[in-house]
Amino acid sequence: MKEIILAYQGEMTLKGLNRGRFEAGLAKNIRRRLEDLGPFTVRSAQSTLFIEPQAEDLDMDEAFRRVSRVFGLVKISRAVCCDKDFSAICETAEAYLGPRLRGVRTFKVEAKRADKKYPMKSPEICRELGACLLTRHPYLRVDVHAPQLEIMVEIRDHAAYVHGPKEAAAGGLPVGTSGRALNLLSGGIDSPVAAYCMARRGLALHHIHFASPPYTSLRAKLKVQALACELSEFIGDCMLFVVPYTKPQEYIRDHAPAPLFTVLMRRSMLRIAGRVAAKTGMEALITGESLAQVASQTMAALACTDAAQDLPVLRPLIGMDKSEIVAIARRIGTFETSIEPYEDCCTIFTPPHPKTRPALAEIEAAEAAMPELAALEKTAAETVEKIFVPIGQEPDF
Repeated sequence: MKEIILAYQGEMTLKGLNRGRFEAGLAKNIRRRLEDLGPFTVRSAQSTLFIEPQAEDLDMDEAFRRVSRVFGLVKISRAVCCDKDFSAICETAEAYLGPRLRGVRTFKVEAKRADKKYPMKSPEICRELGACLLTRHPYLRVDVHAPQLEIMVEIRDHAAYVHGPKEAAAGGLPVGTSGRALNLLSGGIDSPVAAYCMARRGLALHHIHFASPPYTSLRAKLKVQALACELSEFIGDCMLFVVPYTKPQEYIRDHAPAPLFTVLMRRSMLRIAGRVAAKTGMEALITGESLAQVASQTMAALACTDAAQDLPVLRPLIGMDKSEIVAIARRIGTFETSIEPYEDCCTIFTPPHPKTRPALAEIEAAEAAMPELAALEKTAAETVEKIFVPIGQEPDF
């Protein structure tokens, strides 16, 4: 029996005339994700992708795991293909799923007849295949409400496919179909989750990180690289831009009113990120800010921050509380790395009493009193360290 992977589309089916572009992007992402495992063919038909190995010894467990993390798919399953002859379907179901049937007490059969010319209708397929399996496993009973094993039969145009229950996949839209953005990756819990959420909506993205040695350590930088590696499982190849931010940050600390320091620093970071984004063709910035989580994330502070540059600032976590964000971080595997105790530059020099309702006029007046800041930001943007993060790279942390 030759095992393949069936991958089922989600909201792409609603894309109308643009659907072909989304499907092509999804197939490309799957091929790229499986490339180093060996040769696979990927074809699309009837809202399903058929992912077929072209060699005998390919690692299907790893292939299945990787495909489950490709955005644009809502369900996936491992299946075997057979002729659309009912006796062949019965033999294939027994050969493929018989060992699993011997480990349960209840089952049911579900059928999908995409080929309407097939002579048996779905209820008849379910009834007859169930009866066939019961003759071979008389200890079983059918439970249509809560079976221990669900057996699926799909009658497609060219063949029949037999598989167990479908498993949940990543959902969303294929990475790269909604544009390109630059994610501000701090090293905390929030910013990796923000990157995940926007990639899930189809954005291709790179990361930018602000390092302030000696106030931040090499371990802090390696921690951020590890997070970028973990995210590559979902977003694919990316670049991590590390900005040498010590001089701009010290300058703001020494010349700005302390209560305004955090907002002024955030504006400075966005201006630098905007410069890097412009050079790399990014169309927006992504941050992990959540409304009112800290003093720099009030409505007034966010308005002042956004006014620093012209690109859209996307904040997918804006309406989430911390427990929701942590739950996503745990699910995608970034939480344990995020809580490693290495400082990022957003938490150094934090004033004891930051202003929560700054006015744009006072922020701009404070920046006008720092004439050297623009030159320091320009230098920082031009001297970024570029680190390539390929798909699936093991974190060196």
